[in-house]
Amino acid sequence: MSKSLKNVVNPDEVIDEYGADSFRLYEMFMGPLEASKPWNTDSVSGVSRFLNKAWRMIVAEDGSLAPEIGDHAMTPDQERILHQSIKKVDEDTASLDFNTAISQMMVFVNEFGTAKERNKDAMVSFVLMLSSYAPHIAEEFWVILGKEEGISYIPFPSYDESKLVVDEVEILLQSKGKPKARIMMSPNMSKEEMEKAALEIPEVQEIIDGKEIIKMICVPGRLINIVTKG
Repeated sequence: MSKSLKNVVNPDEVIDEYGADSFRLYEMFMGPLEASKPWNTDSVSGVSRFLNKAWRMIVAEDGSLAPEIGDHAMTPDQERILHQSIKKVDEDTASLDFNTAISQMMVFVNEFGTAKERNKDAMVSFVLMLSSYAPHIAEEFWVILGKEEGISYIPFPSYDESKLVVDEVEILLQSKGKPKARIMMSPNMSKEEMEKAALEIPEVQEIIDGKEIIKMICVPGRLINIVTKG
C-alpha cells in the first residue's frame, strides 16, 4: 500500500463496518507474523462471521446467557477439542503463530456452537483464549457469563495431556476388499492387538462364521480387511 498509489486502506472505515475486534483479528489471521501478506478488506468478513458465531454460542437473542450453557457433561470429542485448543492457543500465542491459534479457536466454535448442551467451564476457557485476540467482545462475554473479576487478572486455562488424544477412531471393516461396517477402536493398537480385538466383534464374527480365515490385514487407525474361504 502506498499513498502515492492511492490504495491506502483507512482503518477507521474498516472498524466502522466490522468493529475493532474483527479488524485486529484479521490482521493476526492473515498469515505468519514475519511474512508479507496482501490486504483484502473483503476477507475481514470471514473473521467477523467467526466472532458472530462465537456470540451466538454464548449469548441468547435477548442478550442474556444462552440457555444451552450450563453444568453439562462434555462429549469425548468436546473434551478433546477443548484441551487441544487450550494447548495450541497457548503455545501458538507464545511463538507468535497467531493465525494458527485463531484457526484452532474456530475449530472450537464449530464443535460447541451448535451443541444443544454447552459446558459453562468450556465457554469460560474459550473466552480466556479469545481475550488476547478480541479483547472487547471477550469482555462482553465475560460479563454475560456472570464473572465479576476482570478477565485480565484471570490466569490462562490449563490443559490435561491425557485428554488430548483420541480414545477411539472409526475403523473401516472390509471383507475381501468390500466395505461391510465401521467399528470403533483405539488408534494406538498394534496390528496384533487389532486382530485379537476384531475376533471378538459381532460384525467380524458374522463375516467369518463357518469360514476359514485366509488372512486378516490390519492397518492401525484405518481399516481391517478379512479374506475368508468357504
